Amino acid sequence: MQLRLIAPLVAAVMLSGCGVMNWLTPYKLDIPQGNEVTADLVGQLKPGMTRAQVRFLLGTPLLNDPFHANRWDYVYSDARGGKLEQKKTFAVFFDGDSLTRWEGDTLPEAIRAKDGKMLDSRPDADNKNLQSTVAPGAADSPTQEVKPLLKE
Repeated sequence: MQLRLIAPLVAAVMLSGCGVMNWLTPYKLDIPQGNEVTADLVGQLKPGMTRAQVRFLLGTPLLNDPFHANRWDYVYSDARGGKLEQKKTFAVFFDGDSLTRWEGDTLPEAIRAKDGKMLDSRPDADNKNLQSTVAPGAADSPTQEVKPLLKE
């Protein structure tokens, strides 16, 4: 008699657990990928710059197509919670070793702290907890001795 009451109760509890799994989802990371080409960096581009100068300013391009050797593509994507929030593409064009033109989307200008350090340009970024450090080679930076790893 008691088995007839307990069996449906156990079955109901076990089946209700299946409904719990529908709203319980795994954590998905926020994944920014690619080159962050900001408006202030693009403002520093000038026609006639060499490939090395552009690489120094914008970084190494994400896509360097061998079939289009005079074009570098910079791609940035930001996925939050497993969903693509934004995707920006920016391309620079060369004639030989000289920059001729550029086009595409940029991120907003990077936010600078009072000490001139770059902070995260995303509006939801928590820039309050960043610590400023002394830039290497600055006048007030401590001198450090560099020693070789291997003894001769």
